[in-house]
Amino acid sequence: MPRALITGISGQDGSYLSEYLLEKGYEVFGLVRRNSITENQQSRLEKISTLITSYYGDLADQGGIYRILDQVKPDEIYNLAAQSHVRVSFDIPQFTAQTNAVGVLNLLEAARQTVPEARFYQASSSEMFGNSVDEDGRQRETTPMHPVSPYGCAKLFGYSIVRNYRFSYGMFCSNGILFNHESPRRASNFVTSKIIKNAVAIYRGELDFLYLGNLDSKRDWGHAKDYVTAMHAILNHDTPDDFVISTGETHSIREFCSIVFGNLGLNYEDYVRQDERFMRPQELEYLCGDSTKAKKILNWSPKITFDQLVQDMLETYLNDTKK
Repeated sequence: MPRALITGISGQDGSYLSEYLLEKGYEVFGLVRRNSITENQQSRLEKISTLITSYYGDLADQGGIYRILDQVKPDEIYNLAAQSHVRVSFDIPQFTAQTNAVGVLNLLEAARQTVPEARFYQASSSEMFGNSVDEDGRQRETTPMHPVSPYGCAKLFGYSIVRNYRFSYGMFCSNGILFNHESPRRASNFVTSKIIKNAVAIYRGELDFLYLGNLDSKRDWGHAKDYVTAMHAILNHDTPDDFVISTGETHSIREFCSIVFGNLGLNYEDYVRQDERFMRPQELEYLCGDSTKAKKILNWSPKITFDQLVQDMLETYLNDTKK
């Protein structure tokens, strides 16, 4: 059985990836960063908790990483651990850099010293592009990267150091440059879940208004279930490489609100207010990826549409909150 180690296993992507790898016959091990609210920390993994092995760890704790890698001896390493909230990265830039940049280096160096033959996947991000867009309105592997947030800057370091280890040491290190991907497992402080949960509260008469930042920001949103299959395909390609993973469609926050409120029989304009507190110091206005390379080389393409994604998130939340 192949052995996979997933950092950030308790997150949205980590939980879906764990399920996908278990279906493929993997032994799955995970790194969980301890926090004080242990009751909910691994809630996304409840259904598979007896099928995986998890360790407390932190990418800043290099000694702990060495120990876990030496014990597990994984064939594949998926680095999904991160400070994952872009807006919050402006509030805690140094922590974001330590985790999303130096943390990648710590894990790579530990892998080089303990399991140099293991395949290494890095969760890179479309935020690395910033407001840089090619003439056709798309962002792809060759698009210049000019990030506009501490999160994007830290992710760019992680992306670059992965490439450095690939070329310097001959390690099998690949980047998945994933555009925004959501699911019913997305945390409530991310804008898609925030819109859905607050819209439902308004629909039920529990809330009067929803306060958001830039309503005209446009994002390329896919479903996390689709995107974890791309992670596996990237790491099981013949050679290490970097791939953009996206839907090729872009939608605004305003449009997302319109669809969610519309499904509840409401007009979003009556309830949504813009609040400066949720604006970024420097806005990223537009993201739309071109995943042609992944389609041609990996035979990967998204299966779940944007409308299906929104419906899945909304129906799941409505059903869960009825219980």
